[in-house]
This record gives sequence, structure tokens and C-alpha cells, in this order.
Amino acid sequence: MPTGDETPQSVAGYFGGGNNAAYLTGIDKITFADDTKSTLSATLTSVRAQLAGMADSNTAGYFGGGFNGSVGISGIDKITFPADTKSTLSATLTSARYQLAGMANSGTAGYFGGGYDSGKISGIDKITFPADSKSTLSATLTSARNGLDGMANSGTAGYFGGGNDGSHLTSIDKITFPADTKSTLSATLSNACSFRGAMANNGTAGYFAGGYDDVSLFSGIDKITFSTDSKSTLSATLTTARFYLAGMANSGTAGYFGGGNDSVDAYLSGIDKITFPADTKSTLSATLTSARQLLAAFADSGVL
Repeated sequence: MPTGDETPQSVAGYFGGGNNAAYLTGIDKITFADDTKSTLSATLTSVRAQLAGMADSNTAGYFGGGFNGSVGISGIDKITFPADTKSTLSATLTSARYQLAGMANSGTAGYFGGGYDSGKISGIDKITFPADSKSTLSATLTSARNGLDGMANSGTAGYFGGGNDGSHLTSIDKITFPADTKSTLSATLSNACSFRGAMANNGTAGYFAGGYDDVSLFSGIDKITFSTDSKSTLSATLTTARFYLAGMANSGTAGYFGGGNDSVDAYLSGIDKITFPADTKSTLSATLTSARQLLAAFADSGVL
């Protein structure tokens, strides 16, 4: 973690890809100092939605997998901080997949888990920093699933929650670093649903928000306190019930949930902010460049 004499390279969150009437390549950047939005000149290698994001804070963020409207994608794009330049890894996901989730042990490795290719997936791919090489964990998700979400307590463990394995799920799998062993929490999410957003306040708690169970949309936000892996539910909720959203966090300060869909074809551009430690909700005046769903997010919070 940086000392008081160090200046982080960049302190911002990124929302990339997604779709509305079209599939998108654009990447929006939220600068945490003033919650302003800008749009990168760099774009994803190809249009895609249903992708996942994770980041090696102070170094780079990664967008992996996705769907381009016709086929799944195995490629992984890298946004290098602070210049926000884009490159594409020579390493790829084990298979072309979408509706997957990402999380990272910053400074060490990032993980992409679950999703869908020709069927639901239980496997977890690992991208080791800084070589950006890909391996596949011997540990797998408890069941093959898509539409899940991920977040991590960097240095300790990552979490994959919810999704659909044939039924919508409330369960949360935990990958403990550095052994990359899998366990399943006794705590569960409040609603059995898929396509939430997730983010984490490193060292303190992770949050899962929104979702859809084929009948209802949800606005609630569940909190997993890392010291005990216990679940509570915030009194604050998303501005509207929604699914297909994405989350990222400025660890120690606030988390952000952006985009999504709040009814049939009602794409969203708004960004809700959960301020730590009170867990109060506000809505940014800045919005995504265009309303979109099935996007992905990561953050360079300036801390490891």
C-alpha cells in the first residue's frame, strides 16, 4: 500500500463495453477525486457485452471474454495505467465465453470464473501478474454457472456469488489466496438471482447489488463483511431495481454501480455511489456516455 509520501499513478474507475441498440467498444472513466466522467480514446479490440473486468491496481485493468452479438470471445484486453493505453494479451481464456465474472488479488493475479460457452462453466482461469500468463485452477465453482459476479479482498480471498446453474443461486464461493483453494460460505445472498453487480472495499467488505430472477428485478445491496464472511443487507438501495449492471470501488472511500436495465429494453446510464463506511447511497451527476447493459467494470484505486 502506498505511504503518505507516494502519489498513486491513477485513481479512477472504468466501465467498458456493454450493449444497447448496438454492441459497444467504448470505455468510460470516473475520476474519483471529483466523480467526473471522461471517455478513453482507447477502446476494446472488438464490440462486446456480457464481459468481465478485474484490475491489478496501480498497474493495469483487464476486460475478458464477452459476446459480440454472434459468438463468444476468449480474448483479454489490458488497459495500462496511467496512460490508459490498450493492448491485447497473447494469453486467452480457456474457451470463448460470456456471462462470466472477474476479480483480482492485486499485485499477484486476476481470476475469471464461470460463464457460458456451449454450456455453463465451473472453471476458473488465472492471469498471473506481471507476465499476464494464463493457467486454470484445479479448484472449480461449486456448480457450473453463468450470470454470476465477483469481487475480492485483495491479499486474502476472492468471492464469486450468485448466478444460474439451472436455477438462480444465492450461494457464494470463496477462493482463498495464495493457495487458490475453494470453499463455500455459510452466508448466502438475500435473493436467488443472476446478473448483479459486485464491488469491494478492500480489507473491509464486499457488496452484491441488484439482479433478476426471471420474474422480479431487485434494488437491494448485500454486504459481505470480510472478517467473518457474514452477510447483512444495506438500508440503502439502488436508485431503481435493475440487473445487467457493473460495479467497481475506490477502496477506502466509495463503491460505484453503473448502467444496467430496469425493465424490458430500458437501458441505464446512471451511476450510484455507496460511500464507506456509512454505506449511504447517492447518485452521480456524471453518467455513462450512453445508456447500456451487460457492461463490465474495474478500478485503479491507488492501493494494493
